[in-house]
Amino acid sequence: MEAEVDASEKNPVTLLKELSAIKSQYQTLYAHFKPVAVEQKETKSRICATVNRTINKQTDLELSPVTKEEKTAAEQLKSHMPDL
Repeated sequence: MEAEVDASEKNPVTLLKELSAIKSQYQTLYAHFKPVAVEQKETKSRICATVNRTINKQTDLELSPVTKEEKTAAEQLKSHMPDL
């Protein structure tokens, strides 16, 4: 039965090859998910802008008192979107 070799006992060349493979996998994943992250950021910005415009429009209107549910919803929204 062959014992598993500790990383500190591996050949440095083997470690470099493994590191290179890991780096390549990371770069592939990064390239795949980078557009998703950019799109999420843009979507969040658009949502924040829309909410801000809506809030600004409503300041000109006479509003009824805010309900408990509306306050809770606003707090939840702000916790997920601190830009508001």
